[in-house]
Amino acid sequence: MQDLIFVHGMFQNPKSWENWVSYFSAQGYNCIVHAWAFHEGEPVALRNNPPSGLGELRLETVLNHIESVASQYAHPIMIGHSVGGLIVQILIARGAIAAGVAIDSVAPNAMLDLDWSFLKNSAVITNPLKGNEPVYMDAKTFHNAFANTLTEAEAAQAFGTFATHDSRNILRDCMGHLGHIDLDAPHAPLLLIAGEKDEIIPASLTEKNFKAYKDKGSITTFKQFAGRSHYICGEPGWEDVAGYVAQWLNHHANAGVSIPYGTAPQSVSTNRTTLN
Repeated sequence: MQDLIFVHGMFQNPKSWENWVSYFSAQGYNCIVHAWAFHEGEPVALRNNPPSGLGELRLETVLNHIESVASQYAHPIMIGHSVGGLIVQILIARGAIAAGVAIDSVAPNAMLDLDWSFLKNSAVITNPLKGNEPVYMDAKTFHNAFANTLTEAEAAQAFGTFATHDSRNILRDCMGHLGHIDLDAPHAPLLLIAGEKDEIIPASLTEKNFKAYKDKGSITTFKQFAGRSHYICGEPGWEDVAGYVAQWLNHHANAGVSIPYGTAPQSVSTNRTTLN
């Protein structure tokens, strides 16, 4: 049974993967989901009583924990969303996983996009004047920025069930040295997924992220889903995204060379594709 690790992003926790865990468990995967520090429990409880220390949470703590989880399995696959997508890309570069899927991924190497919504949302989160004060997610912001393709009622329900507050230091750290990877090196199979209507990580940035990978011997795939927001893993039609991921994994997850944990991956057959 293939081990499949899910990594949530900011303003979410493992609850956001419930449907995906059910879907991929039915496909025969052993699904593993771990919460970031200060993200354990029900989202509504975490919003009502933000954990002490949340604002001080750093990317290094999250990354070290997820890498430790990956090291407990032989050649696991990993699916991550947003910051979780960047963690997938980092662990792919470190040779820690056999294949990875990065959905609406925060781009490595401080890549930026001139999209106004991206710049505005990034500035709000990383605002240096806020120090270590957490970012307190509210229903209006969740709808406008995170789940903008949903109706107001749909977004309110999603917010109530799945949204959390978060540490602005996480995104700040993504822009620093921890978020830097070698995009010229050979790597295990990697799928980058974008939502066409994403206001937080625009599809153009995900495509830029994809095109930055230069090794022609490695499998790198870009797929854009029309009409999807940053809430792509939970909004109506998430099954289409999960289904595409399942097909891609069936085709590519075993294409890489089996390697011991922590060993740089070898080149694999060329398959660099852009799919819309």
